[in-house]
Parts: sequence; structure tokens; C-alpha cells
Amino acid sequence: MRPRRLVTPWLLMAPALAVALIFHIVPFFRTVQLSFTDFRLASGGQYVGLENFGALATSDVFWLSAGNTLIYVVVAVPLLVTLPLLLAMLVQPKIPGMAFFRASFYTPVIASMVVVGLIWVFLLKERGPVNWLFQTLRIVQQPLPFLTDATLLLFSCILVTVWKGLGFYMVIYLTALANVPGELHEAAQMDGAGGIRRFFSVTIPSVRPTMLLVGVLSAIAAMKVYAEIFVIAGPTAGPGGQVRSMVFTIREVGSGFDGQVGYAAAMSLVLFVFTIGLTVALQKLSRENAEA
Repeated sequence: MRPRRLVTPWLLMAPALAVALIFHIVPFFRTVQLSFTDFRLASGGQYVGLENFGALATSDVFWLSAGNTLIYVVVAVPLLVTLPLLLAMLVQPKIPGMAFFRASFYTPVIASMVVVGLIWVFLLKERGPVNWLFQTLRIVQQPLPFLTDATLLLFSCILVTVWKGLGFYMVIYLTALANVPGELHEAAQMDGAGGIRRFFSVTIPSVRPTMLLVGVLSAIAAMKVYAEIFVIAGPTAGPGGQVRSMVFTIREVGSGFDGQVGYAAAMSLVLFVFTIGLTVALQKLSRENAEA
């Protein structure tokens, strides 16, 4: 009887463990191995030690990619943590017609990134609706080069990422808000707390674990951004490749029959370390705020 108890859990977990082993664990260790080689599909490779990492440290393209990725995280993550929460609070009341707004805000999540990108390219082009509106309201005199200036192009990509992610994180916040006891709001209201005071004293502490989850998920997504840049900035990552992210550069360097797979693997490993470090930092920051 006892051996069966020991074996049964492993038998039930075997399919999941096999998938994890084949599609995650083995590729990860293969990437680590390749990062210490000069492997190319056309010519194979040999062990080169830390040469790839030394090349990364002196590569302007790598630091440009890392800088753009950092800007992406710093700008997109706070917006994706706060805006969906406010949006969830707006659509939380169960009144007639609110389901329509919930569905409308969630629609960009299920839309194809290619379609979303093409729509925003149309909106942001020099003679597009956004520039027309800004000029009509006399906010600017000349059309803003959203799609040709490297800085504006990067922030346009961030705007699309935030817009597309609002609905997804809104749903997560709706679940968290539904679990906040109504008695807490009623007690705070009886003590004379207004809406803003209850938001910071009741709502924020109650959904703090969810805010951490959203922060971690959005940070990981921002670190891996690729599709938005490829669709909006084009296959060259904007003028002179100035809008490239780390994943974009990894794909560019490592793809093709003569791609530098070893060098791309080293960059992937650095990106992995950055992502783990950012996740740990967010968890530590959240824990310190909770204890304060």
C-alpha cells in the first residue's frame, strides 16, 4: 500500500514534468551551454568561455537594446499597475449597461497584435487622426513625428502595449476588488472617510498582493517586448534601429543560417538574469511596503 502512495503522485505529475523537461528545462540548459560557444548553424561552434559576454559589455547595440528595454519597463509597468485598477473600479458597479464597457475595454486583449499595430500606425502617422486633432486644438503647430522620431516612436510602442494590456489586468483587478469586504468601506465611511481616503486606506491595502502580481507580470512582458516594436517600428526597429529591444536584437542576431546563435544565447541569458532580478526586487519592495 505504501509504495503505491509514493508512486501514484509521480505518475499523475509525469505528463506535466515531461512537458516542463522537454520544452523548458532542457532548452534552458542548452541556451546556457550555447552562450559559452561561438555556435552558428552554418559552421557549428567551439567553446569560447566568457568571450560572448565580453563582447556584449562593449557592444553599443546591446546597451542601446538594454536601455530601450529599461525605459519600456520603467514607463509601462507603473501605468499597467495603476490604470487597470482605476478602470476596474469604474466598471465594478453592477448597473445596467456596465457589461458593455467591460467587454469594450477587454476587446484589445483578444485582438491580433498585427491588427492593433496597423490601427495605431494609421492613427499616429503624420497626417493621421491624432496629429489632426492636436493641430485642430492648437496643441502643436506642426505634425508630431510619432513614427519617424526614435524617442516618440519608442513611447508610441509603449502606448500600444499599455492600451492593449489594460483589459487583461482590469479583469484581474475586478476579481481582487470583488473579494474586498464591503464592511471595510462601510466602517471607513462611518468614520467620515471620503472616496479618496477609502481608496488609499481600504482599497490599496486590500489589493496590494494583486498589484504585486500585475507588476511582476507586466514587468516580465515589458522585458520580452518584441511584437509591438516589429509591427509599429518595422523590421529595422525604427530609424537606424534606435528603437530595438533586447528580444528584438536577440532575434536579429541569432536568426538566419549564419546567425550568431552563441552570442544570441549569451544575450538571452543576460535578459533572463535581468528579469529574475527585477522580479525579486519588486517582491522585496512590496514586502517592505507591506511591513511599513
